[in-house]
Amino acid sequence: MRKVRWVLKSGLAALAMIGLASGPALADGGKVEPGDTAWVLASAAMVMLMTPALGLFYGGMVRQKNVLATIMHSFFLVALVGVQWVVYGYSLAFGPDFHHIIGNLSWVGLKNVTLLPNPAYAGTIPHQAFMIYQAMFAIITPALITGAFAERMRFKSYVIFMLLWATLVYDPICHWVWAPGGWLRELGALDFAGGTVVHISSGIAALCCALMMGRRHGYGREEIMPHNVTMTVLGAGLLWFGWFGFNAGSALGAGSLATSAFVVTNTAAASATLSWCLIEALHRGKPTALGAATGAVAGLVAITPASGFVGPMAAIAIGCVVSGLCYMAIMLKSKLGYDDSLDVFGVHGIGGMWGALATGLFATKIINSAGNNGLFAGNAALLGSQLAAVGAVVAYSFTMTFILLKLTGALSPLRVSKEDEDIGLDLTQHGEYGYHV
Repeated sequence: MRKVRWVLKSGLAALAMIGLASGPALADGGKVEPGDTAWVLASAAMVMLMTPALGLFYGGMVRQKNVLATIMHSFFLVALVGVQWVVYGYSLAFGPDFHHIIGNLSWVGLKNVTLLPNPAYAGTIPHQAFMIYQAMFAIITPALITGAFAERMRFKSYVIFMLLWATLVYDPICHWVWAPGGWLRELGALDFAGGTVVHISSGIAALCCALMMGRRHGYGREEIMPHNVTMTVLGAGLLWFGWFGFNAGSALGAGSLATSAFVVTNTAAASATLSWCLIEALHRGKPTALGAATGAVAGLVAITPASGFVGPMAAIAIGCVVSGLCYMAIMLKSKLGYDDSLDVFGVHGIGGMWGALATGLFATKIINSAGNNGLFAGNAALLGSQLAAVGAVVAYSFTMTFILLKLTGALSPLRVSKEDEDIGLDLTQHGEYGYHV
């Protein structure tokens, strides 16, 4: 009973501290525009939908015995990071700058995050609207990594690793690129909606996970096939829909910039889908539904950092090129023998890097006066800034992911046993079946 009373008292004390941290603030001010607010909140809902959609996209590509565990990897993060972001993640990512590296903790528990606009981020929507919109990016980014270790990671270890990664990798990178004072933002690097922050960071982390976790039992010796391509295509369609909130919502208002980002998002995805199907037809003899879904996602990844800075013809070029790059990366994986289960590095890592560099090539102030001109508009300096941002995020994400996997492994074994892997993670990790037949 004493232990129970101690836990209750500690919990009440923690709740009291959180409540005190949620007091009023004087930092925000200005007029809220209902139209802009409605668009950002709708976009936040669309981006939220992307994480369960990712679960379907990934879930269809694993074997039947692992479908629920794979979907759970995405769905659970909506809750885990949803709480982390409110308690301290948002303060680390977007709070007042601390030496250009991280936000300070003055916004813990959303203290000083009011229902008035914060001009440093968006002058026409409530600060909390910006916060909850950014929460959805923080949620889906670690979820992307899960495709690399699908079918073999213990759920307890997954929870520990994801919480550490969101805190020590995503939040600092987010601050570097998007927060006032962040060192990559000060360097002039552009990332409209998350090519560097979301896709490069998660894609590189996925590669590290695949290398450190090792291959699935039977990989390369027995056929491991998707159990439900229909589910994957449905997930891809929902991701495509949600991506309009991802990219066009990043304009943080309902206007011409959001319209431009919406148009190029659809155009790049369509271009990449067509070019992927053409590559498959030339290489394999037939285009596949799985290839079309993968191509669409690759195109969406590549246009993300550039979506607020380029026009429709550039979007077509970005989509065409990304299909070839990602297709080759996936083919190379089989030759090198590492097991990135669902090709996270091949699509998000390679696609994100191309998108960041393509921003340095195609960006133009004609689309967004707040951005910069790229190489093809006469400014080679932007391409240099993009290269620096890519290099910094690649190095940091890989190194920190390695360290966090080692730390997690010291607390809890990373992999399930061979017996549990053979039985399947649905039953061994969650005690249920995806299908009863």
